[in-house]
Amino acid sequence: MSLSEKESPTRRRGAALEEAILDAAWEQLMEGGTPKFTYESVAARAETSRPVLYRRWPQRDQLLKAAIRHGGTKVRRIVPDSGSLREDLIIMLLDMNRTVGQFLTLLTGHLEIMHSSERMTPEEIRNLYLADRPQRLRIVIDRAIERGEIDPDRITDLILGVPADLVRERIMLTQRKVSRAEVEAIIDQVFLPLVSPR
Repeated sequence: MSLSEKESPTRRRGAALEEAILDAAWEQLMEGGTPKFTYESVAARAETSRPVLYRRWPQRDQLLKAAIRHGGTKVRRIVPDSGSLREDLIIMLLDMNRTVGQFLTLLTGHLEIMHSSERMTPEEIRNLYLADRPQRLRIVIDRAIERGEIDPDRITDLILGVPADLVRERIMLTQRKVSRAEVEAIIDQVFLPLVSPR
């Protein structure tokens, strides 16, 4: 059997190769942050060559953005349907704890990227990371409206963002997971009074 015949079954092409590269790029970003996010490091981790990366992402910021977007697609989060808005929100916000480490690493990346040649803002990074996720909060809210738990006239994008934003703030400030008591306080003292029928 020739060398080419031996290599061909494991040779990656097209979508399979791109998936492997983006997996490696995301892992490299999570482990080393932007300072160690180089074509060399990603290529080595993906077991491919730099020219392969250059052909797909000629600029480092293109590879970086693709890695962040790809990382967001790896997070699988549930859309609860308990029949209660309060319980659904508790489940969703506590579910954020599963990725707390990843979030903190990405946050560190935000700060580095702000001062790197890419100069991406935290909002831009967050939008990339969440780009391909279903709007699960919107689904939960729509169900609550149908049940009469929410006044639809009181819903705005700003208000909808409050619960998750407060959880992220707690994670960032305390460097730990949020507790159920903290989540319940956010829901009962802040969010529900803003959206419940008067």
